[in-house]
Amino acid sequence: MSQPYATTESESNVPTPVTPASTYRLQLRPEFPFAAAEAAVPYIASLGVSHLHLSPVLEAVPGSAHGYDVTDHSRVRGELGGEPGLRALARTARAHGLGLVLDIVPNHMAVPTPLRLNGPLWEVLRDGPASPYARWFDIDWEAGGGQVLLPVLAGPADSCELRADGEVLRYGEQEFPLREGTAGLALPELLAAQWYRPAWWREARTDLNYRRFFTISDLIGVRVEDPEVFAATHAKVLELVRDGVAQGLRIDHVDGLADPREYLGRLRAAAGDGCWVVVEKILARHERLPPAWPVAGTTGYDALHRVDGVFTDPAGAAELADRYGRSTGLPQWPEAARACAREVLTGDLAAELAALERQAGPELSEAVRELLIAFPVYRPYPGDPELPSQALEQAAAAAGPGAVAGVRELLLRDPAFAARFAQTSAALRAKSLEDRAFYRYAPLLSATEVGGEPGHPAVSAEEFHAYCAALARDWPGAGTVLSTHDTKRSADVRARISALSQAPELMGSPAGPDPHLAWMARQTALGLGRVPEAVPRLADALLKAVREAALHTSWTDQDEGYEAGIPAYVPAPLDLPAELAEAARANLLGMTLLHLAMPGVPEVYQGAETEYRALVDPDNRRPAHFPRTALARLDAGAAPDGPAEEKLALTAAVLRLRRDRPELFRGYAPVPVRGAAAGHLVAFTRAPGLLVAATRLSHRLAASGGWRDTRLHLPPGKWTPALPSHSRPSPPHPRPSHSGATDVAALLDGRPVGVWLRR
Repeated sequence: MSQPYATTESESNVPTPVTPASTYRLQLRPEFPFAAAEAAVPYIASLGVSHLHLSPVLEAVPGSAHGYDVTDHSRVRGELGGEPGLRALARTARAHGLGLVLDIVPNHMAVPTPLRLNGPLWEVLRDGPASPYARWFDIDWEAGGGQVLLPVLAGPADSCELRADGEVLRYGEQEFPLREGTAGLALPELLAAQWYRPAWWREARTDLNYRRFFTISDLIGVRVEDPEVFAATHAKVLELVRDGVAQGLRIDHVDGLADPREYLGRLRAAAGDGCWVVVEKILARHERLPPAWPVAGTTGYDALHRVDGVFTDPAGAAELADRYGRSTGLPQWPEAARACAREVLTGDLAAELAALERQAGPELSEAVRELLIAFPVYRPYPGDPELPSQALEQAAAAAGPGAVAGVRELLLRDPAFAARFAQTSAALRAKSLEDRAFYRYAPLLSATEVGGEPGHPAVSAEEFHAYCAALARDWPGAGTVLSTHDTKRSADVRARISALSQAPELMGSPAGPDPHLAWMARQTALGLGRVPEAVPRLADALLKAVREAALHTSWTDQDEGYEAGIPAYVPAPLDLPAELAEAARANLLGMTLLHLAMPGVPEVYQGAETEYRALVDPDNRRPAHFPRTALARLDAGAAPDGPAEEKLALTAAVLRLRRDRPELFRGYAPVPVRGAAAGHLVAFTRAPGLLVAATRLSHRLAASGGWRDTRLHLPPGKWTPALPSHSRPSPPHPRPSHSGATDVAALLDGRPVGVWLRR
């Protein structure tokens, strides 16, 4: 490989690149352990990526399908093969030219069953505030009357069978530690004497007194802002970095931390400058990553929104929104988002709100609530005196300017209040937008994706170019993604749904007692299409969607009668009409190419190098399919057999260019397009000699008469196609070259996308 390398030490004494050329995400689980990942290494290396990105590898709840429920930071997960298995994977990866990127979870740990698996939490529950581990967790002992609320009971405590058994308290198969000296007490006195109070799970909504991940009480927040807690929870990960097992880190939910900048500074100092670090940070469309953070950038949801948006027709999206509103009677996006924020804050996050209101005092409680609801981004950061004027104005209109000014002053002078306000704000945005409003507002489901803006889903070519230029200038090593373990629909599904924005009339008027559900069912079915087990997969996704939307049923208050009617809304697998299927193909190839060629470090989700139609988790965490045979056929010179192999051929070609010729992927410059259909082409160059072009809104393009006189004004030089032709006779004719003002129709030669190199 011709990639530039830094000189970091490793087990095999081979240097690794500081910034990956690209990454490939693998979802590890007991059914797909380190050994299975190791077996996939030769294929993944042949695809052209430079790094494997592994889901969390530290000890987690037994059987966990994701690993974000960490129980022990000091050990590599035994169910995956333990530390020997991870180090063997790293050695095999290095032998094939690949590095490893680890996904780490600093914000929270599991409250597992059995509870003993979380040793620090077990000791806190046994020994109380005097435990040396009490500093690990954000526990408000005063609010709980000196006890930690444990929402683990199936019903009210007086209806549940709790019993002492030696040095533990038992409830079914669960056990909890007994405070020293209390084992012989009668049950009422014994419960009152503990450092915790077992409670009905419903009490968590209002009375929980520890910080958690979003609204998930089974995940307790960790105080990594404490240097000793940071050292203890990061020792194993940093050892793996120092030993060269890992060359990069993905930081999960960085906005959950008290002070992300301080944390990242400590992590950077400990991991060294040679470690590539990106943060899972959801940026609003107008928001920018704080420039002082010592990271390469975000994990890439901001890029996903721009790539999706440039293939969304604004006029059609607006028409769909109008049709949806008339069909369902539900409010438009701004009202839906605000309503969901208010519901979640005063309902699901009532305990977190109450804690903030106690800190602020009764005279400021309403202003705290209104400022949280109005906040337009995920959270503020400690020491930042500027709050968004929009949020201040909206909150002041509801709570009064004096009260809002009081909260602003409190945020500036009280670091503890500021941290908790910011952490609550992040949880509120995630829960109210991603997990509620995105399911409640559904005119165009491809737009309801993490980091998206459903009220304004379309992105112009000019806005896309401006974003890419800023990314190349400010965060060239940031991650970019299209499909992840958290996307509600894979890129292939979104490409099919977004094609509807070019032909909104094809949505029709979905009928049924619940038009909202009927609308979601039809779009989801069109997006998924004819795939294995389509009907049960659709049914599962729709059930999750209606519970998240919380219009008729929810996770905590399930309406069995309503849910029993969901299967009636599940249509048989739906094909897109032929002309729209072609538009979906153009969308997907265009999205794939822009993602792989734009600034940043592109990530391919497991199996998504070929056709990958997946819905929300757990559907998107099914076992990966690696198209080894198809890639071998293509490499032998065969023509792609259908859209799946067409996507695979494109992906491998660009990934291999990134790996073998990294000098081609520097800088960014839009290429001017002139003519009647200029708005249908996105074209740019990467320095010094890579040209990329992708067709957008191809259905509208065909309806308007095609490219006609549209010309692309190429930069100086002769430009030769870089993608495999698969259609030329053998021996091949000399490949055509282009220069100057070139007809787009001739340049693309019937394809929706193209890549050229300057001779």
